[in-house]
This record gives sequence, C-alpha cells and structure tokens, in this order.
Amino acid sequence: MSDKPIKIPGPDHPITIAQNPARVVVKLDGRVVADTRNALILREASHPPVQYIPREDVDMSLLERTDHASHCPYKGDASYYSITIGGERAKNAVWTYEDPHAAVAEIRNRVAFYPDRVDTIEELRP
Repeated sequence: MSDKPIKIPGPDHPITIAQNPARVVVKLDGRVVADTRNALILREASHPPVQYIPREDVDMSLLERTDHASHCPYKGDASYYSITIGGERAKNAVWTYEDPHAAVAEIRNRVAFYPDRVDTIEELRP
C-alpha cells in the first residue's frame, strides 16, 4: 500500500483530456523527435496545456531513461527520459505516466515534452 495521496480531479482542480485535431511535431536540433496525428491535450487547473503523444509516434531511439521521478497526486508517478541529441538542455525533457491514476488513464503509453527543453512543439492544422 502506497502512502502517496491520490486526488480526484474536480471543480477545485479540474483536469480535462481531449483529442487534438492537429498534427503535433516535436523537434530538437533539427531532428523530428515526435510526429503524431493522435496527440491528447491535457488541461490541468491553471497549468499550460500539455500534449501527450503516443510512444509509437516518438523516435524512442533518441530517448534515454533517467533515474529522475516525480509524483502528482492527480496523475500518479512519472518517469523521465533525456533526449540524447540535446545535451544538458534536454536532460529529463520527457515524462510519462506508465501507470496513471484512473481519472487520467488515457495518458498511459504516452509521453510529454517540456517546451523549454526542445526547439519546438508545433501544432499543424490542415
């Protein structure tokens, strides 16, 4: 049994997850790290929206798992990756919730990128 708190999103801390109709492309040092038409946008309270990208649309060969971890009482335990082509700037640039809480189960098997640790996270609309 974990002693970490589990909180349920609600009016005091809303979380919504929706399909992004745009194509999302993440680039670093001139390389495409992720390219998807299946991103989910997670909006949480007053935080900026986050694109969660399916792992199959990420060049996982450019990612290296790190020992860094964090916990969110609303989403669960996060694991981190560095982007190998980005040097120090791209350390722990990517996070994932491998076993998210039920309220955000849709983000399982997806990764997110810190916008300041990559060059761009573009939303390309048709």
